[in-house]
Amino acid sequence: MKNILGTLTVVVLLLSMHICAHAQTQTSMNATAATGYQQADKELNTVYQKILKQYAKQPVFIKKLKTAQRLWVQLRDAELAAKYPSPGAYGSAEPMCKATYLESLTRERTKFLRVWLDGIEEGDVCSGSVKMK
Repeated sequence: MKNILGTLTVVVLLLSMHICAHAQTQTSMNATAATGYQQADKELNTVYQKILKQYAKQPVFIKKLKTAQRLWVQLRDAELAAKYPSPGAYGSAEPMCKATYLESLTRERTKFLRVWLDGIEEGDVCSGSVKMK
């Protein structure tokens, strides 16, 4: 019985040390989430600029892509406002939650735009302005 209690004590001690080692303040979690969103936004802008460069000889497409991107930014902001309609009402985690949501939306948009860089398989009759691989 002493061995079981001793082992259990060691396990509890190790577990509590592990939890304490990974504990963060809300401020640091907010900052980490903000950094994640900033990185996602930077990646989005990089992909967007590459598309503009690769498709520079297609001015109609570029004009329509720019319009679509401006509207996407408005949609992103509207979705954020709909999810968190009362600023300041969601506690100290609100900045983290908002940044995490923005990061998610931004990564989805980047994935969507990346198709213009990666291209699609030959034979897709609905490829539109997307280049073939």
